[in-house]
Amino acid sequence: MGYQLSKTEAGQMFQDWVKTYEIFGPKLMEGEGCFSDTDIIRYGKITSLDEIVWNKKSDYSFKETLLAINETLFYFTEDQTTVPKGPEKDILIFLRSCDLHAVKRLDEIYLKNGFGDFYYARVRERAKFILMGCKETCESGFCVSMGTNRADHYDAYLKVDGEVVYADIKNPELEKALQSSQGKELENATMGKAVEVTPDYVTENKEKVTLPKHLSNESFTKAIWQEYGDRCIGCGRCNFVCPTCTCFTMQDIFYKDNPKVGERRRVWASCQVDGYTDMAGGHGFRKSQGDRMRFKVMHKIYDYEKRFGYPMCVGCGRCDDVCPEYISYSNCVNRLAKEEEE
Repeated sequence: MGYQLSKTEAGQMFQDWVKTYEIFGPKLMEGEGCFSDTDIIRYGKITSLDEIVWNKKSDYSFKETLLAINETLFYFTEDQTTVPKGPEKDILIFLRSCDLHAVKRLDEIYLKNGFGDFYYARVRERAKFILMGCKETCESGFCVSMGTNRADHYDAYLKVDGEVVYADIKNPELEKALQSSQGKELENATMGKAVEVTPDYVTENKEKVTLPKHLSNESFTKAIWQEYGDRCIGCGRCNFVCPTCTCFTMQDIFYKDNPKVGERRRVWASCQVDGYTDMAGGHGFRKSQGDRMRFKVMHKIYDYEKRFGYPMCVGCGRCDDVCPEYISYSNCVNRLAKEEEE
């Protein structure tokens, strides 16, 4: 059972949330696209429902709300280190079903992969998730093929339909905001009316993917990797828009006024960029772009699944959208599956 609210009532509920939470969602950032005079839909702090882009997939995923692109792990002097404070308020994140499934993938890597990452955990434990439905499929997504088109593990679901807002709120803390001003005096009085609310989800995508079922070590030697490697320029954009990529590097920053004082930062990195696997002495594990493309794809649909039991990819399609060389990850996976049949 859910609620039907007027736009005014929903705005009041949202403002009550703002008092308790920092709220993030996909918003239009004018003039901040990759090219001159282009816009982009990216996650940022929002203060009203009207700021949220409801009808388009965000160009970047929610990931940067849980994992900062550039995060200071600690400050250091000659004889001590200081860890910066974590978030002071709980956070709400508006996201779609495929991205909500991506949260599970991030949790596996940062919390259940042999250790718990302190910095991720202190943000993650404060996070709650507001599901945004999808009435129509996006052009490049293949969430149905990956089984991520539906999600029910949300704290709340919101749908804006003109001047009416539908809400399915599972988390009791969030539901408190539905209490009307009269409700403070009259027990159980709430805003809106009770109705049945079911999240919108797509049942078919324009893009369809067949996952290969018989991948093995021999799959790493296929000629397909060199073909894609010849096209890839190693920009790493596919990794940065992906909601499940988790690669990072470390940077030590030394201050100019005192070179013995500084900070260590964790910064997003890309397995597709030249030099990512370099070690001391100049040795690198994956020298060619074909090797890097192979690693990325096989990690998403083979290595990760061997370890955790399901694919890493959630089928959002952002990597296909952003590639400047029009390399299609979904097409690559389909080709691998087709080669198994031949």
